Amino acid sequence: MNSINKWQYGAFILRIVLGLIFLVHGYQKFEGGLSGVAGFFGSLGLPGFMAYVVAVIELAGGILMLIGLGTRWIAAAFAVIMLVAIFTAKLSQGFTGGYELELALLGMSLGLFFTGKQFLALENVFSRGKANAL
Repeated sequence: MNSINKWQYGAFILRIVLGLIFLVHGYQKFEGGLSGVAGFFGSLGLPGFMAYVVAVIELAGGILMLIGLGTRWIAAAFAVIMLVAIFTAKLSQGFTGGYELELALLGMSLGLFFTGKQFLALENVFSRGKANAL
C-alpha cells in the first residue's frame, strides 16, 4: 500500500464516519420533532424554518456522504452548518462540553471538501474521464 492509497483509505474512513454522524443527527431531528428544533433555532435568533433545512441536509447529506455522491458539496454544507452551530449555540459554552464536537466535524468536513476523488465513492462511476473539478 503506497502513500496515495493510505490517504484514500483515510479519506474513506472520514467520509463514512462523517456521513454516519450527520445521518443520525438529521434522523434525531425528525424523530424528536422538528417543531421543537425550530423553537430552539428561534431562541438562538435563527429563523425557525432553518431547522427543517438543516434536518434535511443532515439526513440526506449523511446518506449521500455514505455512498460517496456529491461529497465535496455535502461537506461544504456540513461545514457551514457547523460554523453556524459554533457561533450561535456553542461558543459561549467553551471548548470542553461546548464546541469541541462541532469543531471536529468542521475539520472533517473541510478535509473532505479539499480532497480529490474519493475511494469507493459512487461519484467515481459518474465522473469517469472527467476532470477532478468542484
